[in-house]
Amino acid sequence: MAHNHDHGHDHHNSKNIKIAFLINLVFTILEIIGGLWTNSMAILSDALHDLGDSISLGVSWFLENYSQKEANHKFTFGYSRFSLLGALFNSIVLIIGSIYILTEAIPRVLNPESIKPKGMLVFAIIGVLANGLAVLRLRKGDSLNEKVVSWHLLEDVLGWFAVLIVSIILIYKEIPVLDPLLSISITIYVLYNITKNLKEVLTVFLQGVPANINIDKIQNLIINKTSAKSVHHTHIWSMEGQKNLLSTHVIVDDKISKNEVVTLKNNIKNLLERQGIEHVTIEIDFENEKCEDRKCWVDE
Repeated sequence: MAHNHDHGHDHHNSKNIKIAFLINLVFTILEIIGGLWTNSMAILSDALHDLGDSISLGVSWFLENYSQKEANHKFTFGYSRFSLLGALFNSIVLIIGSIYILTEAIPRVLNPESIKPKGMLVFAIIGVLANGLAVLRLRKGDSLNEKVVSWHLLEDVLGWFAVLIVSIILIYKEIPVLDPLLSISITIYVLYNITKNLKEVLTVFLQGVPANINIDKIQNLIINKTSAKSVHHTHIWSMEGQKNLLSTHVIVDDKISKNEVVTLKNNIKNLLERQGIEHVTIEIDFENEKCEDRKCWVDE
């Protein structure tokens, strides 16, 4: 079974996402109304982006809560990967929304429409404040789910700063093409960063080795810091971007005692815990023992 969750910490994650969801949902409704009123493609494109954020935040909130369930015979490692599912859903919704925004904004570059810059200015100020408040709630989060959500909201803050600047320019000079150009710029920037987030999420889903961990370094650490003769067949993966797991085969001297084996295993687990690996499975192999895996004697 997996280690018990830090329920207070997980509840904090969930509460942060809940507050961000409520702020985002209320603001999205205002934003859609404002976008239609001002005829601003930049505001409408951001409204669609925020609507995607709101849906994703709602799903993320539900899955973050669900992920706190205890391990059982159905999910022996617990439900923490459901939090990761929220990050995956979030990323996919935003990619689809961004592509749609581009198809709407590009034709407007060729045929700019008049907009209401003073209305844009009002919504830009509200946008910076609302999204900024949500980011402050999430910026200290350490789950991958929170990080994905926080990054999207931070992009919204940056986007609204850009809308703020453009609206001030448009109040004094009529250059309507700035609105769709701004919309395209924001969307391309968002797409670039969502793609990076999605890559990280998929790496965890596909049980890739966490980016901050090196298998060779881990194996050498065990050999150099403990009585292990050799280490092989090491696998490292992550449940949801936070909880790292490891399984490995450790070769020991044929004459090692039971107490020495217990000490060795404890030393390895303590060593790996300091490397950010909290769930460790160790198989002990003796030097003269025949290994079932043909690659056993080769460090992978």
